[in-house]
Amino acid sequence: MPTETATALPIDRLYLLLPDFVRLRDSEQGEPLRALLQVITEQVDLLEEDLQRLYDNWFIETCEPWAVAYIADLIGHQPIHEAGEPGEDAGSLVRNAVLLPRREVAHTLGYRRRKGTLALLEWLARDVAGWPARAVEFGMLLAQTQSLRLPRPERGRAVDLRASSLLQGLGGGFDGLARTPDLRRIISTRTPGHHAPPSVGVFVWRLKAYPITRAPAACLEGVGPNCFSFSVLGNDLPLFNRPRPPHGRCHMNDALDLPEPIGRAAFTAPPAPGKRLAHASSDYYGLHGAGDAPVAQSLAIWAPGWSDQGHGDAPIPAARIIPADLEGWVYQPPRDHVAVDPVLGRIAFPPRQAPKRAVTVSYHYGFAADIGGGEYTRPLQQHTDAELIRVKGVEALREALKRWRRVEDAHGAVGAPADQPRHAVIELGDSGAYVLPLHIFLAAGHSLQLRAAQRTRPVLRLLDWLTSQTDNMVVEGEAGSRFTLDGLMVAGRGVQLEGALASFHVRHSTLVPGWSLEPNCDPARPSEPSIELVDCGACIVIEHSIVGSIQINNDEVRTDPVPLRISDSVVDATGSDCEGAQCEAVGASGSRLAFATLRIARSTVIGRVMTHAIESADDSLFMGRVTVARRQIGCVRFCYLSPHSRTPRRFQCQPDMVEDIAARRGRADGDTPERIEATRGQERLRVRPRFDSTRYGTPTYCRLSLACAPEIVRGAGDESEMGVYHDLYQPQRTANLQSRLEEFSPAATDTGIVFAN
Repeated sequence: MPTETATALPIDRLYLLLPDFVRLRDSEQGEPLRALLQVITEQVDLLEEDLQRLYDNWFIETCEPWAVAYIADLIGHQPIHEAGEPGEDAGSLVRNAVLLPRREVAHTLGYRRRKGTLALLEWLARDVAGWPARAVEFGMLLAQTQSLRLPRPERGRAVDLRASSLLQGLGGGFDGLARTPDLRRIISTRTPGHHAPPSVGVFVWRLKAYPITRAPAACLEGVGPNCFSFSVLGNDLPLFNRPRPPHGRCHMNDALDLPEPIGRAAFTAPPAPGKRLAHASSDYYGLHGAGDAPVAQSLAIWAPGWSDQGHGDAPIPAARIIPADLEGWVYQPPRDHVAVDPVLGRIAFPPRQAPKRAVTVSYHYGFAADIGGGEYTRPLQQHTDAELIRVKGVEALREALKRWRRVEDAHGAVGAPADQPRHAVIELGDSGAYVLPLHIFLAAGHSLQLRAAQRTRPVLRLLDWLTSQTDNMVVEGEAGSRFTLDGLMVAGRGVQLEGALASFHVRHSTLVPGWSLEPNCDPARPSEPSIELVDCGACIVIEHSIVGSIQINNDEVRTDPVPLRISDSVVDATGSDCEGAQCEAVGASGSRLAFATLRIARSTVIGRVMTHAIESADDSLFMGRVTVARRQIGCVRFCYLSPHSRTPRRFQCQPDMVEDIAARRGRADGDTPERIEATRGQERLRVRPRFDSTRYGTPTYCRLSLACAPEIVRGAGDESEMGVYHDLYQPQRTANLQSRLEEFSPAATDTGIVFAN
């Protein structure tokens, strides 16, 4: 009889189709037929897999990335050459998806059927560029003489100065105030104008609204025990609307569908009948959804004793929330009410009703990309044999870290506890603040990963615990040990590495530049480093993170240079024009060169870089002077470098290229050396990167300004922008969208892109 093992193997599925007497005779002869059919089954499986893949490639929803271009060609979809040409290497997959979006190809036939409609332009912005949008016909907002037969009193009327909601939306996508005609075209490359009869503006929102769920609010004791900030760092933070999911292909008529800052007027609901005080709108405040885990709208506040339902899981009712202007903390709410300023992210309780216990908040903040610590889904990596330890709360974390403390035996030898696992992951399960001193010791060959659970952002808050020594987060390891931070925010102090630690990995985390923030987002301690090495040869790897300055204090005689690897990150020394030590993004104490070899890609560095060598630098922005000791090592490609930088050989870098072009043009025109040098200086200033903000804590942190030179905006090796937001491919998205708008707009209509934030 056939064996039970044969029936359990999938590779024997053809063999099991044979009659029992054939399998019995084959078993008596040593199963040669079974071995043959197993080989045939392997080839049949390959053929079936290939046939299934070929069938999937017939449909745009399931086809492989390489097949998108062929399906697009079948329906007459034309790629936009101004956005760039697709690449053929494996690293171009993300860029190719931006140049030829799968969703755009899938909806091309629908575009053609709806050509000329206003809602189609918003549909194009979502499908082509991935940006939520609202299309506005500026011709409908022009002041004009009214017809007596068809009067439209809402058009062309004077501005009502009492309508604060209309005034706060001035210039935005929901601005309904009348204008006089503008003779400039909206598609002009110099000074575009908006309000003209043939103009249609597509307002796009590039910032995203990121959630923070049940996190502690920061009590501003310097102002008063009744004053709080939504941000755990205590800085002012504009609160953003949580956009509703897209519903159909209708015209966007509601600001609740878009990720934009919440204004005070929009946050205000009319007073209830019989009440004098306005309260918070339920469109923005409170919880929605049924079940055991309702989700906050755009914001919600929990405080003990303030819930009308009598239990701690219910937030403060919207009827008790008063929208207010808390600039200067002048306004004091009446008893049993809480004042909230969504523009500054501030909370004020009545002075005689200050909370006695923790205040927690849920809110949304604006940011441009998935970098730094945040409640977004990120890829997780860990050792295959790692022990997973899930904790929630400060005491649980303190108890878990006991196995990674530094202990001494009876003979005075320093080591790790005997029960320390070889590989472990400690996962923090909420977005709370973990306030405790951290001193981690790793035994030889051991690894520890301290990470946030998916969709959470814990904060490790380091305080001034000790008087006679540092209060940094100290990580000490023996030979071959490894430590990783993943998805966390570290505030109050930095991380200090000691011992023979092999590597320190920072992924999707924020080590707050300047340790903490003032209310205006200025750094509290601008001269302090976020990462400090003290006689430690650990390889530092920083990916998709925001960190402050990096200081490496090693013996240059007895040790080798420290490997420093940075990609898709921001290194912010909180300044780039001063000469003090606080402006060293990478360096050593005493304004010396860091004994490290740097590899950096797609990153933004604010501050001076002083290092032993740069092995490679690609698609990055260096906003401070770069100084290396060994120029014969490495290469710098497609980067911006501050003037007077000392670097290895450069390729296609700025401002070198524009200066060389200006010099050649001047010599060809017969200009004097003084005139040529002046022209070079003008070009040098023109291409200097401009940012919307260089202060951490602001929504547009490190984002290139719209006035930035095109040599920077499209200066990377693949024609994307230099710096940390390289992988957003915003120049390609903009070029794609503008071309599609021109293709599907009605005749005699100018349609242009207007960036709402």
